[in-house]
Amino acid sequence: MTPVSSHGLSLGPDLASGALVNTFFNWDLIAGTFPRLITEGLLNTLTIAVGAIAVGVVIALLASLLLLSDRWWMRLPARLYVDVFRGLPVIITVMLVGVGLPAAGFRPFGTDPFGYAILAIGVISGAYTAEIFRSGIQSVDPGQLQAARSLGMSYLKAMRLVVVPQGIRRVLPAMAGQFVKDIKESSLVYLLGLAAGQRELYFIAQEEVSRTYNSSPLIAAGICYLCLTIPLTYFMNHLDKRLRLGPKQASAPAPTDPDLLESPAPPAAATAGETR
Repeated sequence: MTPVSSHGLSLGPDLASGALVNTFFNWDLIAGTFPRLITEGLLNTLTIAVGAIAVGVVIALLASLLLLSDRWWMRLPARLYVDVFRGLPVIITVMLVGVGLPAAGFRPFGTDPFGYAILAIGVISGAYTAEIFRSGIQSVDPGQLQAARSLGMSYLKAMRLVVVPQGIRRVLPAMAGQFVKDIKESSLVYLLGLAAGQRELYFIAQEEVSRTYNSSPLIAAGICYLCLTIPLTYFMNHLDKRLRLGPKQASAPAPTDPDLLESPAPPAAATAGETR
């Protein structure tokens, strides 16, 4: 089927491919969008993502320990939290936290949407990370906990110093995936109407798309997201490998003393005596 322009005119293959390239790879628009993306959007995206990861890790540690409790009344609220926020679409959670809480009179961050953005992504991250932590902790040999208790440690101290660190070390690749997901989900906080100076990568790119009717600014924002997520993935994989294999052992230097290179032969008399 021959492509048709916005005026109803048929476009040849060359014109169609040129229009496609210009729509997504207008390098002038991409270059013009980068300065604002880097000076404003990148910093705000990192702030939201890092804040959400910190909130999510704190919530996840508490929720994972509750999920492992022997008491059902302690497991129940943690299980409800994990199931609800893993089951809800991210966009609904962002709206419930960012718009619903202030409307209900609960305003821990006043009227500043930036704090609600961090809280919304952090609550979602905590639900997913709690399951990651739970699986990691359960993978640790129960004998580790018993050995720590036999040394006089309390249950909480044994979990904090022995079991939990080992469990987290085993789930680093899964945590890397969740952290990358948090960075990408930060793009949804544009729905909260961030103020000037608070706009993250997607918000800025979307403004440029609305102004120019061209999708190239989204390509620029995508490049910025890749510059965040790909190095993070490789760093977490390197950290996981380093923790599994341990630090490299320095090889012992070769002896340089000639006396050490050639050991003297044993005396013949001693050798004969030994053979007897």
